[in-house]
Amino acid sequence: MSFQAYIDNIKDKTGKTPADFRQLAEEKGYMQNGQLEKTVKATEITNWLKEEFELGHGHAMAIYATFKGKTE
Repeated sequence: MSFQAYIDNIKDKTGKTPADFRQLAEEKGYMQNGQLEKTVKATEITNWLKEEFELGHGHAMAIYATFKGKTE
C-alpha cells in the first residue's frame, strides 16, 4: 500500500486530513507551532490515534510520519 493510500484510507475512515490531525495534536499539547514537542514519543501519538480514532498501527504511524515532516 502506498503512503498516499494510507492517507486516503485515514481520511475515508475519520474524515480528517493530516492537517486536521496536526491541529488536534497541537490542542493536545503534542505539537507547538507545527513541530512535535521534543519530549513526545511516537508511542504517545500512535496510542492516541489508535484509541481516539480507532486507527491501526500502520495508519497511526503514517500520521506520525506527517508530524515529523517525512511526507505529506
